[in-house]
Amino acid sequence: MSAERLSPTSYVVLGMIGLRGPSTSYDLKRAINRSIGYFWVFPHAGLYSEPQRLESMGLLSASSEEDGRRRRTYSLTEEGLRELRAWLAAPTNEHFQLRDVAELKLFFNELGEPDDVHRLAREQIAQHQQRIQVYEEMQQRFGGVAGVAPRMVTLRLGLEMEHAALRFWSSLDEDLNRGDEAPAAEPPPS
Repeated sequence: MSAERLSPTSYVVLGMIGLRGPSTSYDLKRAINRSIGYFWVFPHAGLYSEPQRLESMGLLSASSEEDGRRRRTYSLTEEGLRELRAWLAAPTNEHFQLRDVAELKLFFNELGEPDDVHRLAREQIAQHQQRIQVYEEMQQRFGGVAGVAPRMVTLRLGLEMEHAALRFWSSLDEDLNRGDEAPAAEPPPS
């Protein structure tokens, strides 16, 4: 199996079926919305085509309902598990990517109105506070569940990132409240 033929979407499908067990495309969609959907933007249309492609590659097997909606339930094959494990063990040389519309707007802020940055900062503060609350509730609800513990480290990373973003936007808001005209770049702490 050539890893070049598989995309991150492929590994999301393989990994979710590996964690959940046999799943329909709808099951995958629901599971992703409740888990990695918090940190990985995922094209849901791929959840209907990608399992079929992975089945044709021998990485998944499928069974169909005889009656009713004739849903297809996909299972991870031994070859699929080997491919998933090889991907998990392979080095990750890609640089961290952040696709944040607020950061993009901040970059172009000098072309907007004077109060746009202040409004953006206040919106971002509220959004990050809300996401922190959601993550902390998830941590309380699932932190002690043994079967979920290995995945909770991802939640910890998400909380760290949300707190960092909240600190940034709060600091920017404070600067703007003091009357600083433009956001000043500050070197990161050493």
